[in-house]
Amino acid sequence: MRSNHPEMPAGSLARFTLRDAQLTIAREYGFESWHALNTEVGERMVDERDLHRWFGVHLNNGVWDAIDAAEIGAESPLSDRELLLYSAYASAYHWRNVGNEANHARGEHLIARTALLVGFYDEAMRHARRCLEICESNPGLVEDWDLAFAHEAVARAAAALGDRSTAAEHHRVAADLGAAIGEEGDRVPFLEVLARGPWFGIA
Repeated sequence: MRSNHPEMPAGSLARFTLRDAQLTIAREYGFESWHALNTEVGERMVDERDLHRWFGVHLNNGVWDAIDAAEIGAESPLSDRELLLYSAYASAYHWRNVGNEANHARGEHLIARTALLVGFYDEAMRHARRCLEICESNPGLVEDWDLAFAHEAVARAAAALGDRSTAAEHHRVAADLGAAIGEEGDRVPFLEVLARGPWFGIA
């Protein structure tokens, strides 16, 4: 207390109040006041998590809107393609800060689909494989539709790279897993996505 309190109360410790104790602790950790310490360790950290979640959701939704609109493709200007891909990476980054392995897998899937859309097929395959790896390694965390989407992503990337046998195999697995998705509200949207292109001639 004598080392850190700027005005150590004289006399008995009975005069050392809660406010004095808080100020002593704050100064011990290098803060000017208890409020400054509380803001840094408490409020700022909560706000940071909220920001990660907000950016993760916002970027994820924006990228999927762009994918569904199909306004950017492999023939678009490189700057537009890169911007969309960077948005997918940024969404995955923010979710990695606040989510679990299921969120990680979904981020990898988003990057794979975005890379496929903008014509970076090797990158699409790398992230599709990573998505599948995470799903298979964390069966207790991911949903049944996560695994189906992972195989869908690998199938599309393989098709884009001209590997028709791998593409057909993963498309078949994706279709089987999709048909077995327990919740109709998850099963129907997945099967609709699977039915849409691009499939590069394999489906």
